[in-house]
Amino acid sequence: MPISADFTPVIDVRDFDLAAPFDGFVEDPFPIYDALLAQAPVLPQKDGSYVVSRHADLDRIYRDTTLFSSDKKAAFAPKFGPESELFEHHTSSLVFSDPPLHTRVRRVMTSALTPRAIARMEPGLIVAVDRLLTQMDSRGEVDLIEDFAACIPIEIIGNLLDVPADERAPLRDWSLAILGALEPALSAETLARGNRAVAEFKAYLGDLVARRRAAPGDPETDVLTRLINAETGPDGAEGLSEIELIQNCIFILNAGHETTTNLIGNGLALLHDYPVQKARLLAQPELMKTAVEEVLRYRSPNQLGNRETTDQVEIGGVTIPAGSNLHLVIGAANRDPEVFVEPSKFDIARKPNRHLAFAGGPHVCVGLTLARLEGRIALERFLARFPDYSILPGRRDGGRMRFRGYAALPTRLSGTDGHPAEG
Repeated sequence: MPISADFTPVIDVRDFDLAAPFDGFVEDPFPIYDALLAQAPVLPQKDGSYVVSRHADLDRIYRDTTLFSSDKKAAFAPKFGPESELFEHHTSSLVFSDPPLHTRVRRVMTSALTPRAIARMEPGLIVAVDRLLTQMDSRGEVDLIEDFAACIPIEIIGNLLDVPADERAPLRDWSLAILGALEPALSAETLARGNRAVAEFKAYLGDLVARRRAAPGDPETDVLTRLINAETGPDGAEGLSEIELIQNCIFILNAGHETTTNLIGNGLALLHDYPVQKARLLAQPELMKTAVEEVLRYRSPNQLGNRETTDQVEIGGVTIPAGSNLHLVIGAANRDPEVFVEPSKFDIARKPNRHLAFAGGPHVCVGLTLARLEGRIALERFLARFPDYSILPGRRDGGRMRFRGYAALPTRLSGTDGHPAEG
């Protein structure tokens, strides 16, 4: 249920532990976020890490790559094991690296995801979305995650890397297993599943890269060919090694899949639950871009980030030693009353909207333009086709702290049996 706009936190969060959170936190973290912002915006944890929640603090941390490192070798070695597949993946990919690796990899990624390249994707994206809508229309009742939201990023990123259509089936399960291992606490089963997924993904991509070397695609449209060509950087600069190439292809598929699936699913759920806002959007379709930004703020697909301090630093009056792990609570920062008027109100016309759903600074999400395009097209085309959709009983949360989305959204494409609620 949506949180009331006049919500006042009454929870004492001084004993809150992200590794063993309060009951109900995973399902509905927002009351805890409100309490963290009000009572303990910088909260020490039992393991020596710190939970940081304020927008201003996260913004500062994202911008300062000297005091706050993205390199996770020290944190991930004990978590995954220094010889594990997960350790190799998460310490080789763009998001968990510092310069010079981050600079080198990001340069290649941005060269492949230019505004011009992304604009060329829009016609194909519309065709893909419309095909999914037609398939759903013949059924009447569907799962908006399995049948729609999760299909779109697999289609788009599969096309981006020119993964053959008949080879895409395992991609989603591999992605969920690898990203699931980033939760603050993980079981032996989750660890094993993540390591197995990386190994299988690497084996598949190694074969795909070999095939692409033998028969290169057009680097203007085939990002994998472009990445292969980037093994020697411009002007002789160092490009991507074989392992960096493969691990960052995994990163592209994972990051683009999970967060975009959540953006689309969260957007459709929020518009259903806030029928006045949905009616406003139907009447004023020009609000779609601000509506997507509000979905990103209000129910951020990525709720948590991390940095490590490289020196002693003070944040919010708390002195934090060098080498401390910081948990950046994006979901809380995006509801900070110091930045957002009525932060617990879902407002599709909200301006300004300085959310941090894509992080910030040098590590701002490299695929943010593509994610926004996918979210906009998916919501526009769906609402035009099924304006009276109704989410049925049985919606199921994704069950994660770091990534916020739904595992299932059973839906009738027309009708009013879903009992929406307006906050």
